[in-house]
Amino acid sequence: MRRSEAVFSVAMRIYWEDTDAAGIVFYANYLKFFERARTEWLRGLGFGQEALRTGAGIAFVVSETKLRYRRPARLDDVIDVSVAVVHLGQASLEIAQEARRAGELLAEGTIRIGCVELGTFRPCRIPNDIRLSLHR
Repeated sequence: MRRSEAVFSVAMRIYWEDTDAAGIVFYANYLKFFERARTEWLRGLGFGQEALRTGAGIAFVVSETKLRYRRPARLDDVIDVSVAVVHLGQASLEIAQEARRAGELLAEGTIRIGCVELGTFRPCRIPNDIRLSLHR
């Protein structure tokens, strides 16, 4: 994974529903944590997912993921999940994400998301106001 400086981070607590019988986070749940962080990141930039859906008729969809698991998170941990744009294309973003507990790296990955028109699910250009907010 290409290392980039995080531009956004959100804290999340680990609940029973996130864990397996041993109280360890089920591996697929990191994808949910990363999704939540990206949603809060976009919201923090002023772009709610629902407004993009209903107002602009677009959505961001995941087209590729690559994750590496380093250490387990456990029940009741508080983890910080970061978001950093690695590459901004015309219709897609590559985002580096990490989950950390008190600075310790638990999981890291890159997620490619594409901007699509909701009626057709065809790729479309990322709106200029979003593109501009990513360059601040």
